[in-house]
Amino acid sequence: MHSERKIINDPVFGFINIPKGLLYNIVKHPLLQRLSRIKQLGISSVVYPGAQHTRFQHSLGAFYLMSEAIGQLSSKGHFIFDSESEAVRAAILLHDIGHGPFSHVLENTIVKGISHEEISLMLMERMNKEMNGQLNLAIQIFKDEYPKRFLHQLVSGQLDMDRLDYLRRDSFYTGVTEGNIGSARIIKMLNVADDRLVVESKGIYSIENFLMARRLMYWQVYLHKTSVAYERMLVSALLRAKELAQKDIEVFASPALSFFLYNNIDKEAFDTQPECLEHFINLDDNDIWTSLKVWCNHSDKVLSTLSKGVINRNLFKVEISSAPIEAEQIEQLTAQISKELNISRSEASYFVSTPSTEKNMYDPADDSIDIIYNDGSIKNIAEASDMLNISLLSKKVKKYYLCYYRLRR
Repeated sequence: MHSERKIINDPVFGFINIPKGLLYNIVKHPLLQRLSRIKQLGISSVVYPGAQHTRFQHSLGAFYLMSEAIGQLSSKGHFIFDSESEAVRAAILLHDIGHGPFSHVLENTIVKGISHEEISLMLMERMNKEMNGQLNLAIQIFKDEYPKRFLHQLVSGQLDMDRLDYLRRDSFYTGVTEGNIGSARIIKMLNVADDRLVVESKGIYSIENFLMARRLMYWQVYLHKTSVAYERMLVSALLRAKELAQKDIEVFASPALSFFLYNNIDKEAFDTQPECLEHFINLDDNDIWTSLKVWCNHSDKVLSTLSKGVINRNLFKVEISSAPIEAEQIEQLTAQISKELNISRSEASYFVSTPSTEKNMYDPADDSIDIIYNDGSIKNIAEASDMLNISLLSKKVKKYYLCYYRLRR
């Protein structure tokens, strides 16, 4: 029996149908399968032990929602060709393909100056060659170069299928139920006016709920202070490993990870040296974990202390402030740590980190969420909503973190 589609059972959405042909070929492609070895939430399981789901699961979920959205818009009389429907679903399947392990950690440490979006595009182009141009349309939509602009908004916009899936999925796996959004209801309310996605006015409460849920997930999950601290330890460990490698000190790593530790790789290198991409696609979470376990016994005290901290969950202490951290406080901590661990001041700086984050949950300049009324008039959600929260959500919140090694006394 040769079935016309594959069915995957997903704990969040139930059965997901993948039509045979291009879409199924993408799902089983090694580049997409790599995402099943990369966790969606990186190291958030340090706070939420259930957060073990992968980027592959997320890509399938976003694909499912895209199929639903295309069905809804077609049923409202918006003509979408089969080729466009296939292409926009291919684009959402591939939207995260350029993520590395612990995505943002990697972007700031061993790969500099190139974002996962840029790598995604390089990988799509590479697959497109392999598939004799079958992804041309998907890539056009992904880059927002296709005349039907609303298709791009479904892939990347305020209400894109990527967001609708990750909020729903991350809240499911972390157990943070307040983040659970009514993705099905939002999709039912989607419409198109003047080639832009709009939301029918009766869906306004679902949108308010979506924006609130997003804010909650950011501060409770994505920017949880324990996760921030854990991430900083991982960043410090990788930066130290790279520093040692650059001094020709032997640092255990898989061939792919070695390549990024022993060479300085930036955007230009990716553009000019094909081996960068080859090594990159061989990286997943396992390369990092395996190395950290080995580094626990490295002769370098900085690397071994940091690696043990990550492996055994001896976390940095975190303090949050609404003002920048004072230089003298950083100086004082560095001095204490240098004394306690018996390492130099410059080495001690690996144990103090002061990241800051700035987040607003709704930025009308970014791509406004527009509400359409029965009479055809359109209002921005900020005007349409009678909730004070929307104006609050547009305010940027800035937090400063001070993360440092826990002193014994």
